[in-house]
Amino acid sequence: MPKRLRKSNIRRGSAGEPYATIADGPKGIPCLATTFKPRNTTMSDTVAPGPEKLQYQTEVKQLLDILAHSLYTEKDIFLRELISNASDALNRIQFEMLTNQDVTDADAELAIWLEPDREAGSLRIADSGIGMNRDELVTNLGTIAHSGAKAFLNGVEPGETSVEEIIGQFGVGFYSVFMVAKEVRVTSRSHRPEETAWTWISDGGSEYELVPADKENRGTEIEIRLKDDCDFADSWRLEEIVKRHSDFVSFPIYLVEPAAEEEDDEETAGDQAEAAADAVETDKVEAGVSQTKINSQTAIWRQSPNSVAEEDYNQFFRQLALGADDPLLHIHLVTDSPVDIRTVLFIPSKRPDDIFMAHREDGLRLYSRKILIQKHNRDLLPEYLRFVEGVVDSEDLPLNVSRETIQDNPATRQISQTLARRVLRELDRLAGRDAEAYDRFWDQFGMFIKAGLATDFERRDSLIGLLRFKSTKSGDDWITLEQYAERMPANQKSIYYVEAPDLDAARRSPHLDYYSAHDLEVLYFSDPVADAYLSMSLMDFREMKLVNVDSADVEVPDTAGDEEAPAEAGEALQGLVERFKEVLGERVEDVRSSSLLVENPSRLVYAGESMSRAFERMSNLMGQEAPQQKRILELNPDHELVRNLKARQEADAADPLLTELIEQVYDNALLLEDMHPDPAAMTERILAIMVAASRA
Repeated sequence: MPKRLRKSNIRRGSAGEPYATIADGPKGIPCLATTFKPRNTTMSDTVAPGPEKLQYQTEVKQLLDILAHSLYTEKDIFLRELISNASDALNRIQFEMLTNQDVTDADAELAIWLEPDREAGSLRIADSGIGMNRDELVTNLGTIAHSGAKAFLNGVEPGETSVEEIIGQFGVGFYSVFMVAKEVRVTSRSHRPEETAWTWISDGGSEYELVPADKENRGTEIEIRLKDDCDFADSWRLEEIVKRHSDFVSFPIYLVEPAAEEEDDEETAGDQAEAAADAVETDKVEAGVSQTKINSQTAIWRQSPNSVAEEDYNQFFRQLALGADDPLLHIHLVTDSPVDIRTVLFIPSKRPDDIFMAHREDGLRLYSRKILIQKHNRDLLPEYLRFVEGVVDSEDLPLNVSRETIQDNPATRQISQTLARRVLRELDRLAGRDAEAYDRFWDQFGMFIKAGLATDFERRDSLIGLLRFKSTKSGDDWITLEQYAERMPANQKSIYYVEAPDLDAARRSPHLDYYSAHDLEVLYFSDPVADAYLSMSLMDFREMKLVNVDSADVEVPDTAGDEEAPAEAGEALQGLVERFKEVLGERVEDVRSSSLLVENPSRLVYAGESMSRAFERMSNLMGQEAPQQKRILELNPDHELVRNLKARQEADAADPLLTELIEQVYDNALLLEDMHPDPAAMTERILAIMVAASRA
């Protein structure tokens, strides 16, 4: 328990000028854990002469208004966030003291204390963590360090966005305290011996106050004067929230209450003795105050997998990922060879909403001997597995390893290899034992596996086995390349796929005509981003090439009755083909009759290399200019529209409506390929064609 848990005495002096202007703080805005500047200030530099009033940034004020009036059913989030920040501060001092014992209160217990006062309507949260000086209080509590904060908040109104979403997108958990607080006082003393304590005071308005404070012990105390409708000064409520959200915090969380008064009655004394025998070992009573540890503080990753219940895994994941849904899969690995690893990894059941946002901090929590080395380590798993949550602990990592050079440590590289193999193996096992669960995984995270295929050549075979596709024969089910290959006809030499901007567009593609008519299966590549990676990296399977059916020279299995038709049809259509070339000019590579169209009148085919097409698609998606390969326009000589155009050409080669119809055939083909630069420009032509048709 801190030496002075009760309200700190605030040392007030004469008003003075602000010591520093408000600056952008570190990403994430932890309340108690922060990035510190080098120790190059003197005592006179740090201590200001008296109270100061400072203005929030505009974004902070907006955020406080939203939090204070948002989703009231989630008010208990504030305690989870403050405990998480306190845990971060404790991890920071633990790491600092590995190499530096010259800190304030070097022998203090590393813990968190919750002290409710129901009569006063207040709650005090204290920790013995790394603490903050005056500048760090300003940086961390008076600023939002997120470049997109203002733009985002301009589009958010109170009540429209959940507290979870705001906190998740900004990492500003401290500010959630204003959902329940009339006033908040944060008194903190840095771990640096030469620093003094300061108190930050705010009621959630447009200003906050900074005053010097008397605080002898290291760490931070947050005193919350609660709103009248809050029950967070009740001990049972705090215990319930800690059990649900913070049970696995690796430092003890003590509930501080007045000790029960002693009674002389022998029966009462006997009851107290019996209760004491059953009490938690970490309960303490001193100076009329009792402390009860209310979290289990269990490092489940260091336990045997056989001793951990499924619900314990689920609860740990919910606290780790700050989510309400149970994970889809957990992986618990305890091994001593070839490297010491104690890890629990989770595959979430849903893709996080912010997974593609630039500010998101991915990565696993990395420990060495239960000491947190890095909160978001991105080197332990490949980038394409960044959706994996979890904890890794290894005694092969030295405690004094630098956070900046940890990726160069041989043990880290060995751990990374082991974890990547294990994750892919467990996903493969999931697919084998529970296809429905794996389908849910693929719906959420399949795009990452496809991206991995383009970057992780070492694990290519494992990744190919995890791929799933929908096809012209699969209906709503997912299939593997293995399943596709097993049902190919004997004379089929390639694996066919069609690219489209979405699944509906793929199913409507004119390129499928021949394959549907001849019962040949075609895979749908309908994710514009992920499948662009796939088409560049998945060139073959079992020595069979993957072929896009929009290729100009695609080879199809021989089918009886198809041999003589193409040449005859091409000659009969020659006049119309020449007129198409005349009208379309340089916009197309060529115009020709097709033997692969059945239901559709036309299609655009690609005459270049598949890699060039994939590069072109990727460039378009990224908004970059790339050389556009001209397409070949193919016509279906058996389609009624093409026959009618041929008849109109033979009747009057100068017919102006024929030109408009040819332009529309080309535009329709562009639309089906998602290549039309200006669809709205077609309206005048379509109107002219409709007027002509209405005269008939």
